[in-house]
Amino acid sequence: MHRTHLAAQPTGDNIGQELTLCGWVESIRDHGGVKFIDLRDFSGKMQIVLHDDSLLDGVNREAVIAVTGKLRERSKETINPKHSTGYIEVFADKLEILGTCKNMLPFEIDESKTIREDLRMMFRYLDLRNPLMRDNIVLRSNIISFIREKMTELGFLEIQTPILTASSPEGARDYLVPSRKHKGKFYALPQAPQMFKQLLMVSGFDKYFQIAPCFRDEDARVDRTPGEFYQLDFEMAFAEQEDVFAIGEKVMYETFTKFSDKKVSPTPFRRMTYDECMLKYGTDKPDLRNPLIIHDLTDFFKNVEFALFKGKPVRGIVAGCSDKPRSFFDNSLKYAVSIGMKGLGYLTLAGDDFKGPIEKFLSPEQKKGLISSLAMKDGDTLFFICDAAAAVNGFAGDIRTWLGTNLDITDKDSFEFCYITDYPMYEFNPETKKIDFTHNPFSMPIGGLEALETKDPLDIYAYQYDIVCNGIELSSGAVRNHSPEIMKKAFEIAGYTEKELEKRFGALYTAFQYGAPPHAGMAPGIDRIIMLIAEEETLREVIAFPLNSNAQDYLLGAPSEVSEMQLREAHIKIR
Repeated sequence: MHRTHLAAQPTGDNIGQELTLCGWVESIRDHGGVKFIDLRDFSGKMQIVLHDDSLLDGVNREAVIAVTGKLRERSKETINPKHSTGYIEVFADKLEILGTCKNMLPFEIDESKTIREDLRMMFRYLDLRNPLMRDNIVLRSNIISFIREKMTELGFLEIQTPILTASSPEGARDYLVPSRKHKGKFYALPQAPQMFKQLLMVSGFDKYFQIAPCFRDEDARVDRTPGEFYQLDFEMAFAEQEDVFAIGEKVMYETFTKFSDKKVSPTPFRRMTYDECMLKYGTDKPDLRNPLIIHDLTDFFKNVEFALFKGKPVRGIVAGCSDKPRSFFDNSLKYAVSIGMKGLGYLTLAGDDFKGPIEKFLSPEQKKGLISSLAMKDGDTLFFICDAAAAVNGFAGDIRTWLGTNLDITDKDSFEFCYITDYPMYEFNPETKKIDFTHNPFSMPIGGLEALETKDPLDIYAYQYDIVCNGIELSSGAVRNHSPEIMKKAFEIAGYTEKELEKRFGALYTAFQYGAPPHAGMAPGIDRIIMLIAEEETLREVIAFPLNSNAQDYLLGAPSEVSEMQLREAHIKIR
């Protein structure tokens, strides 16, 4: 009832009509007796022309106003092609203040993305007026709507799972909620709907999904927010790994091609095992836009009399550095030392021979073999990474990333997807001196019960997989363990007795004894998908009201103290 049109809605067809627009005063300009307002609302902007100064009484920037007047065409010299409404304007004959604004703003709206985080979060409602932030939130809404529609088209049923549930050891700290009715007991906010979606499969539902909120008390990173995040959680009955991959590929490919103009790697996405990925890229989250590959040179250096490389794994990276000055190589060494390496050796191919300190340790035949096996060209540099087995792949991955960035060879105009498969099921925890699960404990081991009974735990792999895009893990998932016997043995290896298994995961363990179908699923991260498509550096840029990097809400003041009465009702005493 306040307005006839949105600010950016009128077109040339409305010229001559009387309109009423509402919005915020973005700016007030005085052009020699004629004043102009840029009126901004959710849809965009409209220029308002005022010949009567009295209409501006009490009006300042960011005040909310309603303006009534006729729409007219701008003169040719005043057309602004940057805006969709830049060729029209409203000649105001009435202006009403709907909401006043303080004269001094805490920051300029159009500069909000450049100011201190605490100030942005404290006045988030002002930050969200910035068109760049508004566009991110609109993009988020559109992407989630598209994904929801796509999953429904693919035959998935949207089912909500509980927010108040039981605490379970899933790898991160739980957020605990004390019970008022049950003294000394707690609910937990779900780290993921893992148990419930598997129980839905046991219940006979064929394909489940939801845009699921997940809660984990962990520290922030650029691709992880503390507190809560959202994922496209889906599960399929009577499904194997490739069935899940086909759904994941279809949804990811169609989402990224619809909402971005960048090139998207075609389906089927590339598949790599965890071991292959760690060897070639030094990480299980490879950025495939970077063309550099890590080579295993351990066997080669067994026959080279170079003491520093003896008895240790050696990795090599070939990069074209022929046009780089000495300072480039000095900086590469500085970076290597900064991440904990003892040094960074390299050889440069000049013609048909190498230059560098290691060159004298190589025979002519070894040099020839190295050039041939690595397909090196004149001017190429071979960087060497050597360290303990537990560290060498990670260091090589860091050097690969540094080279990709500093040689400017990482493609910035594409989305490169891949699946990482066959993760180790167990790892040795040096602190507890025991075997732990490395990933999801409810995964099916490759080889089933026989593998659990006959293999060294550290040689057992699982049907676990991740989707990775541009060096960011978008999703993890697995073929689930649906057998009580396999589940019991898998947890026994990790030190759980059957009694502990029943206590911690009793609902699932019991349900599997009443007829559980084979099932599998995954959960791509919604926030990370939107962050990549929006080309933002952190998740907080695509979430309306995020916690800051220190897990605080400056807007509402969370976490906050509560009253003694609230503590007593929840049977809580602060220690």
